[in-house]
Amino acid sequence: MGTRTNLTEEQYVRFSFLSDGQKRLIFNEVLEILQYTGVRVKHDEACRMLAENGCSVDGQHVYMPSHVVDRALDSVPQISNIYSWDGPASLRLEHGHTYFGPGPTCPSFIDPFTFKRRAYTRQDAGMVARLCDALDGIGFVMSLGLVSDAPYGMEGLYEFAEMIQNSTKPPIAWCFSPDYCRDIHQIGIALAGGEENFRQHPNFLFYNEPISPLLSDFNAIDKVIYCSRHNIPQVFAPASTGGGTVPATHGAHIAVTLAESLIGVVISQVVNPGTSIIIGGTQSILDMRDMVFAYGAPELSSLEAGLTEMAEYLGIPIFSAGGCSDAKTMDAQTAIEATLSLHSAMLSGPNLVHDVGFLESGMCGSVFQLVLSDEIISKSEFIAKGVLVNEETLARKEIQAVGPGGDYRSIAPSRIKSESHWTPRSTPLGGKKEDDNVSPALICMPDRIVERTQSLIKDYEGPAAKISDGVRQEIQQILKTAEARAGKKD
Repeated sequence: MGTRTNLTEEQYVRFSFLSDGQKRLIFNEVLEILQYTGVRVKHDEACRMLAENGCSVDGQHVYMPSHVVDRALDSVPQISNIYSWDGPASLRLEHGHTYFGPGPTCPSFIDPFTFKRRAYTRQDAGMVARLCDALDGIGFVMSLGLVSDAPYGMEGLYEFAEMIQNSTKPPIAWCFSPDYCRDIHQIGIALAGGEENFRQHPNFLFYNEPISPLLSDFNAIDKVIYCSRHNIPQVFAPASTGGGTVPATHGAHIAVTLAESLIGVVISQVVNPGTSIIIGGTQSILDMRDMVFAYGAPELSSLEAGLTEMAEYLGIPIFSAGGCSDAKTMDAQTAIEATLSLHSAMLSGPNLVHDVGFLESGMCGSVFQLVLSDEIISKSEFIAKGVLVNEETLARKEIQAVGPGGDYRSIAPSRIKSESHWTPRSTPLGGKKEDDNVSPALICMPDRIVERTQSLIKDYEGPAAKISDGVRQEIQQILKTAEARAGKKD
């Protein structure tokens, strides 16, 4: 990927929502919440470790003093590399690098050929991963659905097995049970070629969530502890709803969300100082008309930009959201809402932007929305580059050569022109009626999105053939062992 999603230079336009004074006020409020309101941690071992490291613990109610929080923030690495199982680092998590990808666990999925809503399958997870592999603007893989044809409780494990084998871009894994977290880790080790290779070159991230407001259950904390001990880069990010699980005012919303994220940060650093952890949160408001989380609301962009600035202020990587919509089908609403959130993310600069491809308030996954968003990312990336001004780009010789009344079309195409003009990654999704090379059936953008999506699904093979038979058998054995273990529990 040689695109904006692999940004390597600090040359991009950035905007700022918060002043330095506002950032200080918000962080002071976060410290106030953690020290005096406290958090609920439903994990006895974690509570014991927190008590041993300076926290005040009353049962499962934990109060985190500011010096404990500061110590944890100081030990979080500001740079982490996540590797492709097929080669070099694919994600470099540091300030100035932004990567986009889908989100997980949508209950419904739009079939890319029948256009009907249906249950999401294990086969879909592989297909979405191959599509992510093919799209230049997509930097990491999540599933866009919740696998319906896996044994109960094992949905995340089966999804991960399909994703990591069908894309060399790192997947972000999740699961319900700590046992399956271990299984996912074993699959990552198999593809890395051994445990030590994985520790040096981790090939996936693990996604974890606290429960908003200010609560973490046993499973979430157990997975935080496991990932910390085994050098698995992890995301710890709540889904917070303004007016529902957090206050309706935006400043308080950001403060509570950040406090919830720091639960995982403090615990991870107590367990293993220096382990990689990414904070964040999927933040928006409660739509009071339907009582649902509003993925397409402009507040999502404002809140995520504010949280991104707070993460940068603290010097810690950030997980954000964009490319999503509350619409139920591909239409103008999906394009408008995805564009606003993606462009806002591009200009604010979070490290990971997920939920690209979400429709219907996160209830439905759409590969059409994913392909549309890939085009938006490409154009937004170009805008965010701003204007490069130097002696070469001022083109003095060209201006003198053409002179007054001249025609710059007579100047042969140059590197300057190619760097100055946006170039689509393939056939532009917005066609023109007078284009003789375009079928009349593909004049409109929705038709072109469908055509490109279906073509990629049919023709792009993905990297699965590179995986040896031995590794495939090892992955299948991990799945069989997990199934047998689950059967014994039942």
